[in-house]
Amino acid sequence: MRFTKMHGLGNDYVYVNCFKERIANPPETARYVSDRHFGVGSDGLIMIKPSEAADFEMEMYNADGSRGEMCGNGIRCVAKYVYDYGLTDKTAISVDTLGGIKYLDLTVEDGKAVLVKVDMGKPILDPGQIPIVSAGDSVIDEAVVVDGTEYRMTGVSMGNPHIVIYVDDLNGLDMEKTGPKFESHERFPKRINTEFAHVIDRTTVEMRVWERGSGETLACGTGACAVAVASILNGYTEDEVTVKLLGGDLMIRWDRESDKVYMTGPATVVYDGEIDI
Repeated sequence: MRFTKMHGLGNDYVYVNCFKERIANPPETARYVSDRHFGVGSDGLIMIKPSEAADFEMEMYNADGSRGEMCGNGIRCVAKYVYDYGLTDKTAISVDTLGGIKYLDLTVEDGKAVLVKVDMGKPILDPGQIPIVSAGDSVIDEAVVVDGTEYRMTGVSMGNPHIVIYVDDLNGLDMEKTGPKFESHERFPKRINTEFAHVIDRTTVEMRVWERGSGETLACGTGACAVAVASILNGYTEDEVTVKLLGGDLMIRWDRESDKVYMTGPATVVYDGEIDI
């Protein structure tokens, strides 16, 4: 199988051009290639496929083989791949995902896409659609008890489920212990992506993320969008926010008039390769 390893701010995936390649068992393939000792090493597998509904389809799998609805860093890399590798010459494209069709604008320099702006669509705040078990119409600064400790969470779906927890010290978090307890908590029927966030000022928030099915990653695009939306809803920031992740920065803007979230950030090719599967 020919593949390309790419990353968005260190959130790395194995990308496969399914216009040319066929993967018989994507979950098993995702687990195999994601292994950082015996495989390629990645946060998951992303298949770039033909689509009848959009220009392309993105089918993604987490490192544990579970299917993911959307990946903000991943979709930027899909846009770079289809442009740089000649699948399209358009700088405005649409990509179909389980989280809906997303629209992307590419900034091109010297024939290569260097920056991608993604229309991430409308943030979903209804607990039943996220989903989160809650009696309210939204989950904003709501209590949740995890492993005997009470936290305050804000729930947002950006095509996949997120909660945002504000903390004073990101460096002191024991992610390997805490992350799985949030992910599999009974209040999250389809598991959850958990962002731990710290507000620096009215336009800047830093975060760490425990991704459902992959563990802690260096960046999460949908998670950064969720952090921005949560920070605005809680009154911490303005409507345009720089979100600082372990792998770098993303610019997130929530256009309240259109109720759409826009994410802008880089995408990088690491290398092309082949692997027996």
